[in-house]
Formats: sequence, C-alpha cells, structure tokens
Amino acid sequence: MMVAVIIENPIRGSYIERPNRFTVAVHVDGERRLAHLRDPGRLRELLIPGNDIILRKAPPGNRKTEFDVIALRRGDEWVLVNSGFHSDLAAIVMESSAVDEFQGFRIEKREYSFGRSRIDFLLASEDERMLVEVKGCTLVRRDLALFPDAPTERGRRHIEELEHALSEEYRSSVLFLVFGKGARFFSPNHEMDPEFSSALRRAHEAGVNVIAHSMATDLNGNVLVYPLRRISVLWPDESP
Repeated sequence: MMVAVIIENPIRGSYIERPNRFTVAVHVDGERRLAHLRDPGRLRELLIPGNDIILRKAPPGNRKTEFDVIALRRGDEWVLVNSGFHSDLAAIVMESSAVDEFQGFRIEKREYSFGRSRIDFLLASEDERMLVEVKGCTLVRRDLALFPDAPTERGRRHIEELEHALSEEYRSSVLFLVFGKGARFFSPNHEMDPEFSSALRRAHEAGVNVIAHSMATDLNGNVLVYPLRRISVLWPDESP
C-alpha cells in the first residue's frame, strides 16, 4: 500500500510574479491574488509567468495572502514547493524499509535543539541516537538533482552541527527529499554554493550519512506526495 501525504481541496491557478521572497502573485478565476510561498529557494526553473500552480486556501487569520502555494508544474509533472510538508514526508521515508541507515530507529522528537540550531528529527534505537536534518530539493536537470538553488548559510550551519554531533556520540544524517520523478542522481550544487558543498563533503567524510530520496507529486482530485526511490549521491568531481 502506498503511503502518501494527502493535501485536500487544491485550487488551480497560474503564476504571475514574485513580489518578495515569500509572496507570489497568481491568477485565480481570472483575478490577481496573493499567495504565501513557503520555499526560500530561487525556483527559477519553476517560477515562470503563466506556469500552472496549485494552491490551497489559507487558514483563517490576520495575513495578507489568501492562499498557500503547494506545487508548480515542470513539464509533465508537479513539483512540491511547500516545506511545511517536508517533515511528514521525511517521516514516511524514515519509517519505511527503504533506507538502511534508519533501520532499527524510531522517531523520538521533531524539532530537536542542538547547538545553535533546531534539527528536524531526533531518532533513537535501543542504544543509539541519531540526528536527521531534512532538505527539500526542487532543482532537477535531466536526471541530476542539485541542492541548493541559492546560497544557504543556514543550511551550511545545519551540516556543521551534524558533523559536530558525531563527537558527542550521536549518529547523524542529512536527508534530501528530491521532488522530481526523473531524478536518478543527487549532487551538492558546488557552482551555486561552494561553501555548502564543501561542508557537506567534509561531513560525509567524517561519518555523516548523506541520503537522497526522490518524491512524486500527483494531482488526482487531491494532491498526493509520496516517496519513489533512493537515488545515488554524486560529488562535484564525479559523473554518473
């Protein structure tokens, strides 16, 4: 049985522009509306005027945006661009049998404070603890997924915290959720952020697990987002 995150009552629209980092203007039913974009990346391959967009009505409250952005179209597929669902998707991956590194561990706590950061998950087994940081990756070129699509000092700090945790008797993993059905490989985007790329490689060489897992986003009445497969990690000086 497929396990998926289900997002109900989607609304179709089209993308107009991005007035600021977390707000986009969209056409819905022929009118210009504002929607909250919960993804700090540049998303240049997705935020194209006229591109199809999936929205959800925002919950009641005092906010300027009427909708939340859920997904954008890329070719013949939808791409999730809402980090609010990453935690539940990561939990599905970790609780499945798809990734050997998570076998024997259970989720102990979400949003675990460690050092100067809040790490997405603390896992526990009978005699070990593991920190897991989750990153969403939307940039896919042919079969290669790249992260990040914009420089990320915060992301680099998380990786450094995971490496430091090894010295305090934690195991550590970073899980990249790759939103693209065609992705077969993952690589840090050294051209975009060499500091993040170098930090990730150092952490990997120190013992941090670097795991990438592709995800699919389907629209069939509701939006379904579900894991596909683990994909190989390549480093910038390697090729498929």
